[in-house]
Amino acid sequence: MGKHITRLIGYLWMVVLLSSCANKKDIVDTEQPSVIEQQGTGLVNLSSPFLFWDREITLQFDLSKGNAALKGSTADLYLHAGLIAVNGSEWQHVVTDWSKNDIAYKLKFIASGLYSFTFTPAKFLNLSNAEGFGQLAFLLRNGDGSLVQRNQNNSDLFLPLVADNAQAIRFVSPMLQPTDPITTEQMYAVGDNLKLGVQATQSGKISIWDNGLEIAESSAAKSLEKSISLQSDGLHEFEARFEANGKVATTKIALFVQTKPAIAALPIGVNPNGTTINKEKGQVSFALTAPFKNSVYLLGDFNGYKALPAHAMSQTPDGKTWWVTISNLDFSKKYTYQFLVDGQLYIADPYAELILDPQNDSALGRTSTMLPAYPEAAHGIVGILDLAAKPYSWKIDSFTKPAQGDLVIYELLVRDFVKQHQYTTLKDSLTYLKRLGINAVELMPIQESEGNSTWGYNPSFHRALDKYYGLKNDLKAYVDACHENGIAVILDVVFNHAFGQSPLVQLYVEQGNVAGNSPWFNTVAKHPFNVGFDFNHESGYTQTFVKDVLTYWMQEYKIDGFRFDLSKGFTQKNSGTSENDLSAWNAYDASRVAILKQYQQHIRGIDPSCYIILEHLGGDQEEMELAQSGMLLWNNMNVVFNEAAMGWNANNGSDLGRLFASNHGMAQPSFVSYMESHDEQRLLFKCLNYGNSSDSYTIKNLSTALKRMELAALFLLASPGPKMIWQFGEYGYDVSIDENGRTGEKPLLWSYLQQDDRRQLFETYAKLIRFKTRNNIFQNGNIIVTGVKDAMKYFLLEKDGQQVGVLGNFGVENATFTLPQALQGQWVDNFTGKELNWSSQSTLSLLPGQYQLISKTKLNK
Repeated sequence: MGKHITRLIGYLWMVVLLSSCANKKDIVDTEQPSVIEQQGTGLVNLSSPFLFWDREITLQFDLSKGNAALKGSTADLYLHAGLIAVNGSEWQHVVTDWSKNDIAYKLKFIASGLYSFTFTPAKFLNLSNAEGFGQLAFLLRNGDGSLVQRNQNNSDLFLPLVADNAQAIRFVSPMLQPTDPITTEQMYAVGDNLKLGVQATQSGKISIWDNGLEIAESSAAKSLEKSISLQSDGLHEFEARFEANGKVATTKIALFVQTKPAIAALPIGVNPNGTTINKEKGQVSFALTAPFKNSVYLLGDFNGYKALPAHAMSQTPDGKTWWVTISNLDFSKKYTYQFLVDGQLYIADPYAELILDPQNDSALGRTSTMLPAYPEAAHGIVGILDLAAKPYSWKIDSFTKPAQGDLVIYELLVRDFVKQHQYTTLKDSLTYLKRLGINAVELMPIQESEGNSTWGYNPSFHRALDKYYGLKNDLKAYVDACHENGIAVILDVVFNHAFGQSPLVQLYVEQGNVAGNSPWFNTVAKHPFNVGFDFNHESGYTQTFVKDVLTYWMQEYKIDGFRFDLSKGFTQKNSGTSENDLSAWNAYDASRVAILKQYQQHIRGIDPSCYIILEHLGGDQEEMELAQSGMLLWNNMNVVFNEAAMGWNANNGSDLGRLFASNHGMAQPSFVSYMESHDEQRLLFKCLNYGNSSDSYTIKNLSTALKRMELAALFLLASPGPKMIWQFGEYGYDVSIDENGRTGEKPLLWSYLQQDDRRQLFETYAKLIRFKTRNNIFQNGNIIVTGVKDAMKYFLLEKDGQQVGVLGNFGVENATFTLPQALQGQWVDNFTGKELNWSSQSTLSLLPGQYQLISKTKLNK
């Protein structure tokens, strides 16, 4: 309650949209309060022109203005107020209590929707002086705080403070909302006049300047009016100066003048989004998809971030795309740039490959020193255009990917894998992964997201590299090194949603939510598991964006595959908002299937061998259809593996049957099975805290629990099809997923590998992975017999004359079970190398936690 919108630092802006120029009028030089009388038409009307620190003033509120949240009110209303430091952004010295209705800040009722408040700032705020503070910030609320009066754009209310006896000047015409930056929704028609009016605290020399040129002056006046005709489009920065007693006071506003855009087709060879660099011609073209907008200007280092006529972007005849081509850029430099849309909205390029974020970049350390300085005249995030970039020289031009059925994927979060969270350090860790034997790395999202230290599932710029992990060539060198070592690189991509920092979101917003005319997003999420703003994947705009992003990562970084986060969310069927009723969410959706197949077709048109992995977790019918087209599905086995590893095997709670294709209705294992992921609790944590026991055998014992991890890994990795390991599961990471918050940073525990039991677990993982990747029976071997529901679990594979049996006791007591006929015969134990003669053996006994991997002939290792 009572949260305050962060204000932009910089001088005050007033944006007025004009469709044409007006006629000139003569200067009015007077000390009469003619311009001040206009104060009576706004949301907040002052009884005197200035808010002096030590003088009483009455604020009168017309609640039909601004956001009109309290329009027509006759109830008790209250002021909520504080101070803003000079060049600051946060409320300070808040003297009112949002939860209390104190008479000291109760408004005076005048008439329906009309209230006032009389006070002296120094007394009300109980401060001796206003030193260091520049503005009074305030809101109006009803008794329970459920209704809050703000500006029309839902920003907080602000009024500049003037110290007693200080000199000050302000613009009083046109009528302004009490915002920071100052904005107005006022529109002017063709032929209208625009009157500028300024007021000073006392008589002196007053002048008004337009983009650095003086347009009006009075040598001895307290107020000044000027009617002007703006002759050019773009930004006009107006400054009012007041000189008296050897001192100068100034204030600034800006008027944005808009003309009808030029209509012109996108030139041949120019991308419809992002930048197109033509070094031969010395030109760069910029393009932005933004239908339903009236104007777009390109701002950047090259024009001082001013909306100039030369950089007004043309609109394509269909009204969808805005573009401009500029020359005379220095191709040995890096530039920053952004777009100004409809004279009010500053956004970075949604297709930017790298961005500057003034709120978060300061914490990047070494990486920040390699970036251009943030431009002072910019607003918010800007894109980086690196014209001096040298192409990366790839060592591996053509990489042969492991077969899908052989995949052993290592899911990895750069932030929590290496202390420096940099690709350069991550590259050094490849010797470790090579020892482990995995053949693919799946990087959790590395696109620019909100903040620095995140999981990456709050994306804002889907093509921009998250600088928290390094820069472009650092990632390329990592991918190159992976390929040198036979390791594929799979990228986790998030296309279910975007967060509010995304330009695609910001372009179409109404009262903090997605506007109904957004080309990309649903106004209300279509399913109960959405976070952020929900993409509409039936929209051609969204489909184009997704395809463009996928193309970029494949072509720019040689990415070998994608894991689609929450692919089941690519639905336009209303699946409700409750996680308790998932019938609609789990129902077959033909549109969703068609959309995913369309993305698959696009990907395979660029790289036929590219992996496509879906976090779908849907019904078998839908997953089977997706699998038949060649896509892979995530297969979450966490719950049953946890139950089995902890020794709780009653009532089929640890049934591992979903490891096999037949239990998905599939002929081939077209899914990536895993027992741990970033979303799941660690098996070892569960065993140590909740493990079963019997007599002296207790799973809560670390050594015992680590042996249970070996047993679980055997059943996972020896079952047919691709597999995934979540980082550090191979040496028994036991930190809870909820430590430091679910998505918070987790401690690095590389020292665990110095412990014998954990090192043994690592070696067991490495041996199992070698078996898997060097024996094609584990790719898609046929299941002969299984028994994976009870504590004593087993299954038998067969392919090309080879047979492999997997057996393990997941109970906490010795187990003797009847050997199926298929397992009776001659075998070799692949861990001990011993020959086993079970030809005349009808039963087998295993100790709790004991396991065996047997085969007709020794497995390749």
